[in-house]
Amino acid sequence: MKNLQFSLLGGALLALLGTSHLQAATSPDLSKLGSELTPIGAEKAGNADGSIPAWSGGLIQAPAGWSRGKGDPYASEKPLYSIDASNVAKYQNSLPEGQVALIKTYPGYRLDVYPTHRSCAIPSEVAERTKAYAGQARIGSDGWRLEQAVGAAVPFPVPQSGIEVMWNYKLRYMAKGRRAQISFLLREKGGALTEARQWAHEYYPYNDAAVRDPSDTGGIEAKLLYDVLSPSSRAGEMYLVHSFLDKAQSSWIYFPGQRRVRLAPSFAYDNPIAGSDNLYFVDQINMFTGALDRYDFKLVGKKEMLVPYNSYKLVDKSNKYEQLIGQDYLNRDVQRYEKHRVWVVEATVKADKRHSFAKRVFFFDEDSWSLLHVDMYDAKGNLWRVQEGSLWADPEIQACTSFEYVSYDLIARRYIADGFTQEGLSLDLGAGLQGRVSDKMFNSNELRRRGER
Repeated sequence: MKNLQFSLLGGALLALLGTSHLQAATSPDLSKLGSELTPIGAEKAGNADGSIPAWSGGLIQAPAGWSRGKGDPYASEKPLYSIDASNVAKYQNSLPEGQVALIKTYPGYRLDVYPTHRSCAIPSEVAERTKAYAGQARIGSDGWRLEQAVGAAVPFPVPQSGIEVMWNYKLRYMAKGRRAQISFLLREKGGALTEARQWAHEYYPYNDAAVRDPSDTGGIEAKLLYDVLSPSSRAGEMYLVHSFLDKAQSSWIYFPGQRRVRLAPSFAYDNPIAGSDNLYFVDQINMFTGALDRYDFKLVGKKEMLVPYNSYKLVDKSNKYEQLIGQDYLNRDVQRYEKHRVWVVEATVKADKRHSFAKRVFFFDEDSWSLLHVDMYDAKGNLWRVQEGSLWADPEIQACTSFEYVSYDLIARRYIADGFTQEGLSLDLGAGLQGRVSDKMFNSNELRRRGER
């Protein structure tokens, strides 16, 4: 991470600008929330040259003719410029190392950069509760567990450490739960497209304002249920995951041939996902999932970067997987990049722990706390995998969301596309608010009942 130009928040933070890495202040300055800062901690003002505009509340009303998976509020815009192998040196300080590597590795890989729109809105309840409870949440004595955090609020709107940013991401607003029919896609070396389709049900109890303490959710951060539909050899498999605030996740698998539910302790951390050809680990789901106990997280700072944003062209349901999933990389014509301020966090494996990724570098959107990009390194310090997400504003839930993720393996020269919804039957982001996803769905007995029906 060279030549970072940080934009740091608050008087306590500004005093630290003389160093190349952000050091934790003793206490955050929370007085600017809702004035100079947005209600969840982003800088309201635009940047010096105007390429990042001021935040004005986000996209809170659906444009005419728009619905989920149909339409693009910015469809009339053309790229300001494109970045490819011929000019990447000019822009590399505004790109994660992984994007530079992809441009240099794959002929034809490019980034189309569009005007920036700060489209991510904030639900009024989340805005009010974040300000009301700012400064209450704590990190436990072990350095990673979350304590004293309330629901429907960003726990650390002015973060002082990398671990605080990680928790802001993990507890970002997700409208209590969602469901979708998603696909897991990869190209075989011979060119054939492999697809695993499944129903994904996700439940986020910490999005509930009734939560006053971690004990109110039983220590649960999230519950996930995946019901495999295809290929036929795996149809009927189900995976249940409970992610916790204070310990490693618990997982169960239902195998239809055995008609049994089994505890799956290996469905966590860097264990490969079934059907991924060892290209994708469990904790890469949703860009990062699971416990934070294996890494030390350093807050590097904030930087203006070119990142995937307002991905309406990508998620449009007129797209077909055969056209989206190229041999070496995702179709570049549907990818949109914009300049935004992002928080940068560097994670290194603890001395007494192990993980196949010895280091990860995370890039988080300041307006939504969404994770937009991850660079992953092996034990020798070599860049190994590069993962990027999608992000788009949904006026109906008054927040930004993402499903589609892509992970490139630079060693194997292959990639995985995960969470793709374009050909799926449903994209229900309000399922948690309307009771279509609820806590009673996410237990081993329900897994067995679903398998036997």
